[in-house]
Amino acid sequence: MTDTVETIELAEKSASSSCCASTPSTGADAKPRWTFKSFPGRKYLLSTWAIVVAGPLLVLLLDQAQFIPFVSFAVQAFGGTLPYIAFAVALIAWLKAAGAEAYVGKAFEGRETQAIFLAALFGGLAPFCSCEVIPFIAGLLAVGAPLSAIMAFWLSSPLIDPPTLLITAGALGWPFAIGKAVFAVALGLFGGFLVSLLLRTGVFANPVKIGSSVGGCGCGASPKTGRPVWQFWRETERKERFGEELKTNALFLVKWLALAYVLEAALVTYVPADLIAGVVGGEGLGSIVISALVGMPAYLNSYVAPPLLAGLMDQGMSAGAAMAFMIAGAVSSIPAMAAVWSLVKPQVFATYLGLGFVGAVLSGLIFQMVI
Repeated sequence: MTDTVETIELAEKSASSSCCASTPSTGADAKPRWTFKSFPGRKYLLSTWAIVVAGPLLVLLLDQAQFIPFVSFAVQAFGGTLPYIAFAVALIAWLKAAGAEAYVGKAFEGRETQAIFLAALFGGLAPFCSCEVIPFIAGLLAVGAPLSAIMAFWLSSPLIDPPTLLITAGALGWPFAIGKAVFAVALGLFGGFLVSLLLRTGVFANPVKIGSSVGGCGCGASPKTGRPVWQFWRETERKERFGEELKTNALFLVKWLALAYVLEAALVTYVPADLIAGVVGGEGLGSIVISALVGMPAYLNSYVAPPLLAGLMDQGMSAGAAMAFMIAGAVSSIPAMAAVWSLVKPQVFATYLGLGFVGAVLSGLIFQMVI
């Protein structure tokens, strides 16, 4: 027995000494290896708010004459969206506190086709640009509306509205304005039904980006009636939920839309609209494709684009190229991309961009053949 104990002790000492031998020296002269990942402020330097603040500061340091116009444009554009943000944030918080998000989502069950048509038509009438529509998309995602109907509204809404229709008609004529309106609704329907088909194959099962504030569940319906508790303020838990959702969604939307409008201000300030439009001049299929590609990241709002494109068309730019440029720019400008990226997963984001590009090219080709 004694021999056995001594053997075990010797084995333990041997293992301990071998472990110590393999352990690297950690003396005072050993210096820790620095990497960017170990930098304590890394997450702040690469954050959305850092970009929002850094943009105006860079303009102040490098181009002081443009600082006030730059900031004024971003602030005014953001201020114009604030009512939509406030409405969407309050609506999301109310629905979740009342336990109505799943209840509202069920209203679309069995009515997907009808929802796609209504979303595309309403999008054509709603006076929202590609950034202003984001709060409403966040609300639709929060209540569980089908992604197909959301995509239909998302694609058609930035393209046309009553004021834009009149401005386009005045600068480019009624055939161009009516054509753009038809293509807006058609693109919404095309995108909506394509996403519906993809959903049936199992794609986009969870479209909302992980960590996005538009996801999650509320307090649930009343356990007694099974219905939403619309007067949520009578229950402490629901009031607390309302406050949490109000704060979370407000910070989320304000952050990403602030980034979108800083990017928009940079494009408007340093990339002249006439320069962008001048690149896409020409005729034929190539000019239509180039117009869509250039129009996608460019920012040329619906009020500025018609008179500029009218001048280029007088100089020989084809009507199809002008149509492709207007549609691509309205759907998928850089500010819109930033806002869309904040809400949905990459595959949904890629589908949105692909639909915008394909829709712009097809619209340009069809319009070129018809006119």
